[in-house]
Amino acid sequence: MTIEYQRLKNWPFEDVVQRYTFKDSILYALGVGLGENPVDPQELKFLYEDGLKALPTLAVVLSRPGFWVRDPRSGVDWKKVLHGEQGLILHRPLPPEGEISARTKIDEIVDKGAGKGALIYSSRTLVDTATKEPICTLTSTTFCRGDGGFGGPSGPSPAPRPIPERAPDLTCDLPTSRRAALIYRLSGDYNPLHADPAVAKAAGFPEPILHGLGTYGVAGHALLRLLCDYDPSRLKRMDVRFSSPVFPGETIRTEIWRTGAGQAAFRSRVVERDVVVLNNGYAEYK
Repeated sequence: MTIEYQRLKNWPFEDVVQRYTFKDSILYALGVGLGENPVDPQELKFLYEDGLKALPTLAVVLSRPGFWVRDPRSGVDWKKVLHGEQGLILHRPLPPEGEISARTKIDEIVDKGAGKGALIYSSRTLVDTATKEPICTLTSTTFCRGDGGFGGPSGPSPAPRPIPERAPDLTCDLPTSRRAALIYRLSGDYNPLHADPAVAKAAGFPEPILHGLGTYGVAGHALLRLLCDYDPSRLKRMDVRFSSPVFPGETIRTEIWRTGAGQAAFRSRVVERDVVVLNNGYAEYK
């Protein structure tokens, strides 16, 4: 099958209701590397249930629609799908436990042309089921490498956020554990690429790689540390492009440029290989 524009644009997503507990918030924080120093009082705010706070990036694992492109009716060659971009806009701090609901919708599908792939832009807003108030809006770009040339619109595609051509104002090095992917997957992404060495080798990697959203969470930790003094209510937005995988155990250096009042550009690289893994990052904060 090939992509049918109107069918995919109107994909029948259902509401996904999820109840999560303090254990889920703590497990997520451990999965993105907090607790490397187990007596750091700033990190313990996200790891200890007495006065627990949720990391803002926890939102990316809540009320997910699942790997829906695997449905043959989508027309997508799911084996050639990559997560291209991720965005998060926070309307209020995410509670450390509660019940939320969200429904994913397809905002646009862009046909890059035969042999060039397609882009699926989607979004979902997490809503507190008790108060009916929106908590945050998540945006995602899926790069479908095998699906260009289906006859859909060729644009528009937003231009990437610029990175200043000067030395960063701030940098933060955060190590990842060799067990990082095995812990992070317990937050809901059980793709064997991140756990099974045989699957990783079949995909062209020497060993399992860290989830892209796990890397996103590590960068979120860096922004929280350097821009928000570990106050999650101060982070308002975080957008990135994924550019290269991370292997568990590598060190992720996040470079930050202040670009205006409450605005910053950032990118993340693996120190050991000097490879940029997240690029064109944009953050808003108080």
